[in-house]
Amino acid sequence: MKNLVILISGGGSNMAAIVRTALRDDWATRYHAQVAAVISNKPDAKGLVFAQAQGLKTSMVNHHAFAHEAEPRAAFDAALMAEIDQHQPHLVVLAGFMRILTPGFVAHYEGRLINIHPSLLPAFTGLHTHQRALDEGCQFAGATVHRVTAELDHGEILAQAVVPVLPGDSADSLAARVLTQEHLMFPRVVAQLLASMKG
Repeated sequence: MKNLVILISGGGSNMAAIVRTALRDDWATRYHAQVAAVISNKPDAKGLVFAQAQGLKTSMVNHHAFAHEAEPRAAFDAALMAEIDQHQPHLVVLAGFMRILTPGFVAHYEGRLINIHPSLLPAFTGLHTHQRALDEGCQFAGATVHRVTAELDHGEILAQAVVPVLPGDSADSLAARVLTQEHLMFPRVVAQLLASMKG
């Protein structure tokens, strides 16, 4: 069985879209794949409640617990890797996981680590993407699924979804329009990757 591990930090709407698609389309039979675990860096992440309700394994590695370490980011990433690796992942999916990962973490999952970013990369890496698109007068916005590399939001682009920027849009209204497309695109890309994998 090909194991998929999903990392979240909050509500986990993209994770939920992937889980619902996996159940609806019977990924276990079609791709010999399963969502093996959902892991958060925040104990109050609402997405964990959804995952538990679906009968999925969940766990939490609180990044605040490593604040006293000499190298907090590296210590957190090492603990997170240990948690992920219990599930022998074929694919690790960042679905609203709001942590910048160390090069060592990225290297450990090279070729198996993907992310969704709420802009049409290479435009607007980092945060506040929708407001920045509005500030620049963009006529289109969107989201990108990409492979994760040590350089933030710069990995190979796997898919993009485009939405129009409408007159009177706010960052919130634009974000909502983009999110509807994320929920369609992200499960499709994950399914394509699983279908292409041996196992």
